[in-house]
Amino acid sequence: MDKLCDEARGQNTAVTCFYFDFAARKEQSAASMLGSLLKQIVGGLEKVPEEISRAFQEQKRVVGGRGLLLPDIVGMLRAITSSLRTFVCIDALDECAAVHRVKVLDSLKQILENSQSMRIFIIGRPHIRAEVERRLYGRVMSVSVGSSKGDIIEYVRVKLEEDETPEAMDKTLEAEILKKIPRKMSEMYVGHDSGNPAPHYPLIEMHLGFY
Repeated sequence: MDKLCDEARGQNTAVTCFYFDFAARKEQSAASMLGSLLKQIVGGLEKVPEEISRAFQEQKRVVGGRGLLLPDIVGMLRAITSSLRTFVCIDALDECAAVHRVKVLDSLKQILENSQSMRIFIIGRPHIRAEVERRLYGRVMSVSVGSSKGDIIEYVRVKLEEDETPEAMDKTLEAEILKKIPRKMSEMYVGHDSGNPAPHYPLIEMHLGFY
C-alpha cells in the first residue's frame, strides 16, 4: 500500500484497500465493502461527482433514510474508474462469508469490464483460488507467496530482543521458545520447511486486459 501510494502521488490515480475480518464477516457484505472503496476514491477527488451527490441525496429522502444499494454502488464505481486509474487491494478475501464473496467477485467483474485501467490485488488462502479464477475468468494471474521457517525464527528472535523485561527470561527459555513456536506455526504462515514445499498463501492479481 505504501509503495502504491508513493507512486500514485501527483498522478491521476486512486489507491484503495479493504481488509476482511472473520469476526465481522456478517457485517462485511458486498455493499459495505464496495461502498468503502467508493468512499475512499471519492474522498481523494477534488470535487464529488454530481451523480454521486445526487444519488446520496435521493437515498436520504427515502423513509428513514438508507445507504446506497449494491447495484448503485457498482454503477458509480464503473463510472468513476472508467476514467481514473485505480488500484484496489483486498486482504483476506477468504475471511469473507461465502454468500458475500460471490457478490463481491461478481461485482468486481462488472466493474472491471468497464475499467481498462483498474488493477485489483487480492490476498487469500488457497481454497478460494478456484472460485476467484472461475468468477473472474480470463482476468486472473496467481502468485503463491509464503514465509520460511527461518523467517519466523528470525522474527521471534527480534521480538525477544525487544522484550522490555529481559530479566524474566534466561537463555534456556529463549532457546525453547525459538524451537517450539516455529514448529507449531500453522501452514497458513509457514511456506516451506527444510526445503519441502507446503501450501502457500497465494497472492492473486486480477485485472482486465492484462495479456
